[in-house]
Amino acid sequence: MGHLNLDELRTKVNELNTQILDLINERTEIVQEIGKVKEKQGVNRYDPIREREMLNFLKEYNKGPLPNGVMEHIFKGIFMSALEIQEDEQRNALLVSRKKKSEDTIVNINGQAIGNGRPSFIFGPCAVESYEQVLTVAKELQAKGQKLIRGGAYKPRTSPYDFQGLGLEGLKILKRAADETGLAVVSEIVTPAHLEEALDYIDVIQIGARNMHNFELLKEAGSVNKPVLLKRGLAATLDEFINAAEYIISQGNDQIILCERGIRTYERATRNTLDISAVPILKQETHLPVFVDVTHSTGRRDILLPTAKAALAVGADGVMAEVHPDPAVALSDSAQQMDLDQFDAFYSALMDYLKVHA
Repeated sequence: MGHLNLDELRTKVNELNTQILDLINERTEIVQEIGKVKEKQGVNRYDPIREREMLNFLKEYNKGPLPNGVMEHIFKGIFMSALEIQEDEQRNALLVSRKKKSEDTIVNINGQAIGNGRPSFIFGPCAVESYEQVLTVAKELQAKGQKLIRGGAYKPRTSPYDFQGLGLEGLKILKRAADETGLAVVSEIVTPAHLEEALDYIDVIQIGARNMHNFELLKEAGSVNKPVLLKRGLAATLDEFINAAEYIISQGNDQIILCERGIRTYERATRNTLDISAVPILKQETHLPVFVDVTHSTGRRDILLPTAKAALAVGADGVMAEVHPDPAVALSDSAQQMDLDQFDAFYSALMDYLKVHA
């Protein structure tokens, strides 16, 4: 090429650039097809052994002047870009994805619309302990015009010796108190075996943080005609959380509420660390309504109000918090539940905040 002038050389480089780009794009399209075949086979798209084999082959083939180290760096970038494109396509293909459905999903719970732009609330005791206890809270909610009550009948606990809930009897208590006060019941189900017997007593199936990866339960909840409130796992990434929701919607049930409830970090000032940024990300990435559980994320009554305000400020569709007639004698989570006076103050301040920021 010694006889070529500078302009001719630059023209040649431009031609080679476009040829290389065309080949990279062609390679990417083929890799996408390979990815689709692997997906049908249930095989992981990324194969590090295959990648190493290709790099070793290219090292042997390389005739220079490009050093093998530089060549390997370039091709690793090409391999990674193709993988990232496939991952983006896979994310956008999810049924819960905003790219799949642009409009917001509205979850209907006995006439109560969740995700329609007006904040909703879920309050109630951590665990069902007695009919009198639940009815006391239910009447407080009824007086405030609320429509939903939560309460745990099945309680997955860290220690096997802690109170595990009243089971089916607890659901019957919830249902009785809710019927008397015109409320809808939100309660956690921990195994697929409990789901069928629970359907007559609950209006919303709650899947707790410890069960976010219970795929059989997710699929079972997706196959029934009941709204599902899905909580983020203790150490789950947002991708894992979104894919857990996909397990539910893939079975035909799109009535899903996502609930950020704090994740486990090194910080001990709160029970968990409230990932407030999860709310706008989930709202951007999915079409599902998003709640924030301020009780489990903080574990502190003294900061429930500011965290609830923060949740609503960043776009949460609702807030969940725990209320107990006498937290001091509660059988679970006594330190973090509000008593009725504290709840009155919390609720009044939150309503004032909403009026100002309507």
